[in-house]
Amino acid sequence: MKKYFIRIAGILVFLCINLSSIALAIDVYVDTETKQLYIEPGPGRVRVGTLKLDEPVDAGNTKEAQINEEPKVAKTNDEESKTAKTNAVDTAPLLPEKPDGGNTRIALKKGAFGFETEDGNFNFRVGGRIHADASFSEHDHFVDGGGDPVEANDGTEIRRGRLKFEGTFYKDWYVKSEVDFADNKVSIKDMFIQYHGLDFARIRVGAQKQAFSRELQESSNDLLFMERSVMNVLTGPKVDRALGLNIFSQGQSVFGVGEAWTGQVGIYGDTTDASQRNTLADEGWAVNSRVTFAPIAQKDMVIHLGIAGNYREPNDAGDINDKPLTISYETTHMSNLNLLRSRIANVDNIKMLGIEGHGLYGPFSAGGEYTHSWIDTKPGPNLNFHGWYTEAAWTLTGESRIYKSGLFRRVSPDSTFNFKNRGWGAWELAARYGEVDLNDDVFKGGELGNLTVGLNWYPNDIIRFMASYDRVLRIKGSPLRKPDGDDAKGMETFMFRAQLAF
Repeated sequence: MKKYFIRIAGILVFLCINLSSIALAIDVYVDTETKQLYIEPGPGRVRVGTLKLDEPVDAGNTKEAQINEEPKVAKTNDEESKTAKTNAVDTAPLLPEKPDGGNTRIALKKGAFGFETEDGNFNFRVGGRIHADASFSEHDHFVDGGGDPVEANDGTEIRRGRLKFEGTFYKDWYVKSEVDFADNKVSIKDMFIQYHGLDFARIRVGAQKQAFSRELQESSNDLLFMERSVMNVLTGPKVDRALGLNIFSQGQSVFGVGEAWTGQVGIYGDTTDASQRNTLADEGWAVNSRVTFAPIAQKDMVIHLGIAGNYREPNDAGDINDKPLTISYETTHMSNLNLLRSRIANVDNIKMLGIEGHGLYGPFSAGGEYTHSWIDTKPGPNLNFHGWYTEAAWTLTGESRIYKSGLFRRVSPDSTFNFKNRGWGAWELAARYGEVDLNDDVFKGGELGNLTVGLNWYPNDIIRFMASYDRVLRIKGSPLRKPDGDDAKGMETFMFRAQLAF
């Protein structure tokens, strides 16, 4: 009998030794609701990794292990914590491990929902924008060349309704797709692949904005006013979005710390706007470039200078019956009223030069742009047009506009709007005057100058409310006239927008 007890005791000792060695490495699970850690699977628990211990786990407490070492999570540094409203906010625990991407976490970055792997090789985000507009016009009763009455359309519309999908794959490949659903139609805005694995340049291929004009390249989410200036009469139809190849580079100036420059060059096909394309001709092409330099580029102080050039051949260089180039000024997208409108047929090529300058000091900013356009036609004449604008803004609550990569971004409020905590967001007042001249010798496309005043409220980084007032101060050569025969000047437009950008 004693022999049996000795054998049983030996077996128990052998089992304890082996169980202890196995317990040195155990799987760890997290409850997705309570965030408690467990060493065995169960309902609502997700495996987060394997834990190696120097001592065996107490066999008497197998339901819940007390682990001193916390799971690895993303943390912000001191600088990021000061601007936490624009940084990532974790909204869920770590997901199961991926064999080639590390752990994955779901995050909310600047309002965009997405996920990313811990090693930074993969991420994906969903965003978009909604611009809900209303516009009303006064002194807009005109007659056209045939004597028929014409007036601006008052009302409301979804000016922009876009969905954006973007992500990074294998760290160096960035993909963006943005589609607009406004006007009860689907149109492609940005849709490109970008490689940024080079230290000296970024290479982008696909549908994108061309390399010309700060105002045109800046997002409609960031503009001071609801509509671009009258200078857009020249830039919009020729150097807006197109399918092509763009190489972009930026860096610090050799003159000292805080000085920055950008440079880009691109070659493109025809515009992605179907209304500007001629389906009867071979597609046109363009090459353009934009260079900016900021001798001062600090957080609250910026001096920005820029120059851009563009050369375009619309299509077949006038060899067939081309679709005429249309140059027009529409008071608002909703109004459908064109105070200037000209068509230029048989365009051989278009050459453009743009000059820009802007300054920022604390809550104040001011600047402008000038664009000159040379249009050669077959057999002639050759036309010279120009346009310009100047603008100024003052953030009443003290914030500065954000300057990055040769462009200005919208204000980020220091405090979000909240009745309880007495936060009022950011308030911004802006004014702009612009002119465009489409007259050249015998060609009379008209002249126009208008004043725009805007008030913007930023309750937070995602929402903005805008109010703008526009008045035509001078106009000459418009196809529209007042019933008494006077020029179509004095027209006033009131515009309002509720903006959501995430």
